[in-house]
Amino acid sequence: MTPPPPSTDWNAPYDGDLRDDLAFALRLADAADRVSMERFDAADLEISTKADATHVTEADLATERAIRELLAREQPADGILGEEYGTSGNTRRQWIIDPIDGTANYLKGIPMWATLIALVIDGVPRVGVVSQPAISRRWWGATGEGAWTCGPDGSTRSIRASTVATIDESSISFQSIGQWDAVGRTDDLLRLSRAVWRDRGYGDAWPYMLLAEGRLEFVAEFGVREYDIAAHVPIILEAGGRFTDIDGAERLDSRSSLATNGILHDSFLGMLQT
Repeated sequence: MTPPPPSTDWNAPYDGDLRDDLAFALRLADAADRVSMERFDAADLEISTKADATHVTEADLATERAIRELLAREQPADGILGEEYGTSGNTRRQWIIDPIDGTANYLKGIPMWATLIALVIDGVPRVGVVSQPAISRRWWGATGEGAWTCGPDGSTRSIRASTVATIDESSISFQSIGQWDAVGRTDDLLRLSRAVWRDRGYGDAWPYMLLAEGRLEFVAEFGVREYDIAAHVPIILEAGGRFTDIDGAERLDSRSSLATNGILHDSFLGMLQT
């Protein structure tokens, strides 16, 4: 097993054709949605606690199994990194999956959760799908193929990050106060909140997609793993935004993330590094 490069140029052109990979990722999302929705808001949902004290449900496990089974049948040479069942196979072409991002919402019957599917090639996230079946929404993108979404009525449209060019006009999502407090950056969060037009903690995958749609200018998180963010990267980049860790590096393993509309990325980095 050869590990991918830890840090690469995420905006580097890709000379292959990703259309088949993107179509396959969308089929993976279809399979995941069927499984996850079967148990959503079920009164007898089985819930357990993992070693890291986070929750996992029977639906998390079943959804990841469904994705892995389809990958094994149709893309057996590719590697997989999944939240629930770990890493297997080749890491040069690796599917990174979070079967249910927002398990805490899922087990409470709150519809703001998503399945995240990414294809990372030589360390670069190239294909991303974010599916939120409980609200009938999906977003997807691939290098050179644009960023797209479809709504409850089934209509598809391209999406683009906003053109807001000043911090005082920007709207941000900070995920949770607890995340920032846990890494000793509460003062940074307060400084941000005082500088922007509007701040909210929308949580999990949704704010990244709001940013890709041009509705937010900034999303940042701490404590994230590769499967929490890999799917967002191609969508946001293809929408014209920018995605790094909190220090400006293009990598998935830093346990932090910073997504912006691109125009304001360096300005926000400057604020956070003051």
